[in-house]
Amino acid sequence: MALWQQFNGWMNTPFLEWGGLVLDPWKLIGYVGALMFALRWVVQALHRKRTGHNIMPTLFWIISLLGAGLTTLYFVFGKNDSVGIIQNALPATVALYNLVLDLRQRGAARS
Repeated sequence: MALWQQFNGWMNTPFLEWGGLVLDPWKLIGYVGALMFALRWVVQALHRKRTGHNIMPTLFWIISLLGAGLTTLYFVFGKNDSVGIIQNALPATVALYNLVLDLRQRGAARS
């Protein structure tokens, strides 16, 4: 337990304070997760423009899972916020389901 407390203490220690912005490792994980969650729509838009089809590429689901995972970690360990946990963990199950379907379909197409 002491190791976890030491780790969590380090994760909550600010490494950047600039104006009103205070940045610690948990907040950085949350920001990266939120950015990844937003970038998945950029991936989808670029894919649609390139192919002319409104289909979610596999990368969309991978980025969704990574973004949801990082922001869920932030809400579990950084903020201890149950609303944020549910808000990110539940959509992650949908993204995982769609990724599994996508990978199965690709596997079937190769056979």
